Amino acid sequence: MSGRPMQCDPEEIGTLFLFEKLSPEQLGRLCAEGRVELFEPGPVYTEGDPATCFYVMLDGTVVLYRRVGTDDVEVTRTSQRGVYAGAMQAYIGDRVRQVYTNSMRVTEPTRFFVVPADTFASIMREWFPMAVHLLEGLFFGSKNTQRMIGQRERLLALGSLSAGLTHELNNPAAAAVRATSSLRERVAKMRHKLSVISAGPYPREALASLIEIQERTAERVAKAPALSPLEASDREDAVSDWLDDHGIPDGWRLAPTFVQAGLDLDWLDQVAAAVDEEVLPGAIGWLNYTVETELLMDEIQDSTTRISQLVDAAKQYSQLDRAPYRMADVHELLDSTLLMLSGKIGRRIEVVKDYDRTLPKIPAYPAELNQVWTNLIDNAVSAINGDGGEGTLTVRTGLDHDRLLVEFRDTGPGVAPEIRDRIFDPFFTTKPVGEGTGLGLDISWRIVVNKHHGSLQVESVPGDTRFQVLLPLTTGEDETAPEESA
Repeated sequence: MSGRPMQCDPEEIGTLFLFEKLSPEQLGRLCAEGRVELFEPGPVYTEGDPATCFYVMLDGTVVLYRRVGTDDVEVTRTSQRGVYAGAMQAYIGDRVRQVYTNSMRVTEPTRFFVVPADTFASIMREWFPMAVHLLEGLFFGSKNTQRMIGQRERLLALGSLSAGLTHELNNPAAAAVRATSSLRERVAKMRHKLSVISAGPYPREALASLIEIQERTAERVAKAPALSPLEASDREDAVSDWLDDHGIPDGWRLAPTFVQAGLDLDWLDQVAAAVDEEVLPGAIGWLNYTVETELLMDEIQDSTTRISQLVDAAKQYSQLDRAPYRMADVHELLDSTLLMLSGKIGRRIEVVKDYDRTLPKIPAYPAELNQVWTNLIDNAVSAINGDGGEGTLTVRTGLDHDRLLVEFRDTGPGVAPEIRDRIFDPFFTTKPVGEGTGLGLDISWRIVVNKHHGSLQVESVPGDTRFQVLLPLTTGEDETAPEESA
């Protein structure tokens, strides 16, 4: 965009705070190589276009915008004389992409002193070489630091997740190993008992009845009801008394196993009726091994199923073999992230899931949303731990007009009002030195706002801090529809 050319007065230019220390010769060069232009209300330049000019406002009103998704969000509106915008990094040259990083428009006739980008760059290097070196160091140093700390933060997050996953996998894996060892021992005893029974003076019909009872016993184990502690205790006493009354040794030791397997007095009566009295102790012992092996196999199945679920959750969290942009169920993503972080969350923090399961799938980059959930949950846990270590983390989903809401609420001390506007800034952190990089919320904001065209906001009072992620339910008109998840 270009305005109407006007006369450039070196004395007027010298009254701007950027140029007030320049000599008359320098001001004369500025006017010779720059120009004054009058812009009518409307756009001056657009974000993303090549940055060709540096603008300094002489009088009028200027508004700066940033593109967020499909919307233009107003960043600054001012009538302060001397404010500047445009090709402010021209002095760096082609080491960075020289484009406008925002859009500028004026709301009333506004005059600018306009300097071509090349002229601005050469004047900066010639007149202020030390300042240019300092600014270049600040610019590239900040970028390098952000990149390196970002990599470090991802490694720390990976280490935390790995530790949590290892912790979660260890319990079912250890249980499976213990159960397998016990199962081998029980099967060996069962073989021995079967050898003793088969070598005894038992008729074929008695052995057939015993095998039939064994089959029915295994079926009962698979359908064992869940009992309260009081119910289980009462049944154990009754079964133990029955075994003692029928001359079965160590009845008190067998009773808990039988009750756990769902076997009651009626079943014991059926066993006693099916075999001769002299066979009953051996039959009960053999059936006890049957029950124990079934229970151990159930334990192994439960443990290996748990391991499989953890592996599936890890795969879901990392989105291996998934399309990067697809229709996703946020509840699956939240559950996988909570599972991955369960080791870090610990037992002293209560996790409450307040999900609206009627919500539809949304177009998203699932792996990156998982990174957002990770950062917000990690911050909530740190806040609670810093306030005594006990509290509640509530994860809520719902519909907010035409957007999907994911809210993380913690009972920590809250975010102080004086820093609330800074928490999304890069490198800003309230954690102790070495514990936080200050990039978690910055990364989360960029993923939610820039990549998903949503919003990320915080509401906080002591004991009630809520980070709210709002995501669109559909894609924008200029976006390709994502794949549907299998």
